[in-house]
Amino acid sequence: MTSPTPPAEPTYADRAFRSPAGIVGGVLLLLLICWIGGDAVVRGDGRVPWLALAGLLTVVPLVAAFTLRPVVYANDRRIRIRNPFRTITVPWTEVADLRAGYSSELLTEDGTKYQLWAVPVSLRQRKKAARRQARQSADDPYGRTSVHADVRDSRSRMATADQTMADLSELMERAKTGTGAQPSESSASSESSGSVRWAYELIAPAVAGVVLLVVLLATG
Repeated sequence: MTSPTPPAEPTYADRAFRSPAGIVGGVLLLLLICWIGGDAVVRGDGRVPWLALAGLLTVVPLVAAFTLRPVVYANDRRIRIRNPFRTITVPWTEVADLRAGYSSELLTEDGTKYQLWAVPVSLRQRKKAARRQARQSADDPYGRTSVHADVRDSRSRMATADQTMADLSELMERAKTGTGAQPSESSASSESSGSVRWAYELIAPAVAGVVLLVVLLATG
């Protein structure tokens, strides 16, 4: 008689936060770079194709790093920040604060600060949101919205970066107060400490492209 199959451990899906404008801009910029560089490779004479290849090898990883790569993943146990050249994983228990001033930042308990590239702060958008909230407050002189308004409605009036940081702060508070879902012991132990991983898959080709450019220009 075979033993019953143990139930599968529940998985805790990450929520992803990223900049749609950054992705769109990155895709368009990469298409433009590949079009110009590809044309130089195909139609260029002499050393031009090699210079174009070296330029593509340098520029494409950098553009992808700063536009397509940044994203923040968060669940009930930890936050994972994927910046242009590093991926930082920090358990919520080690996070001291999340704040959005001129940039979005995470501060750990030991004083280390990490910037969230995927959550850019737009001062113009923040001013527009403040003016919108001021107009709505003026339209409601009795303060009805402060008592009866839905929280989701108040967040919809916030700037995008402030709304994202509010969502992340809520996840952090849930994790620290123990109201979030509790994963298994194995998954908890694997996320008990923070880690930093460098994106060598982008750094290596960019460095190789720079070296190739320097060699080509020096020997030209």
